Amino acid sequence: MVRESVLKTLAIAVLVALTGCSRGPLTVETIQIGRSLNSDNSVANHTTRFGPKDTMYAAVITTDGGQGTLTARWMFGGRMVSEQTKDVSYNERAATEFHFSAADGFPPGAYSVEILLDGRPVGTRTMRVE
Repeated sequence: MVRESVLKTLAIAVLVALTGCSRGPLTVETIQIGRSLNSDNSVANHTTRFGPKDTMYAAVITTDGGQGTLTARWMFGGRMVSEQTKDVSYNERAATEFHFSAADGFPPGAYSVEILLDGRPVGTRTMRVE
């Protein structure tokens, strides 16, 4: 009888531990664009206008906790010029940063970054290099 009670208690403890560790899917709250980052990876200097030698930053802000794969597809002239993917897992609201720079400088024109969560598009932001 005591052994059965101990086994039930142990089984419940294991179930609670496993349930507490599981994370659902992420939810994207917003996408920030700018020239620099804060220490928490959110964008510090929001802008959609860049110079040829600037680094473009995109911060994907997710709500609550969860896990998933975030992808940033940087576009110029209608074609993808860079793609970055990060597998992430968070317990609370968080920012995931992506950045794009060009050693020789960006040509002037319209750029965009498309953000995907687990392979599905969740948002696009446009910017210009002047």
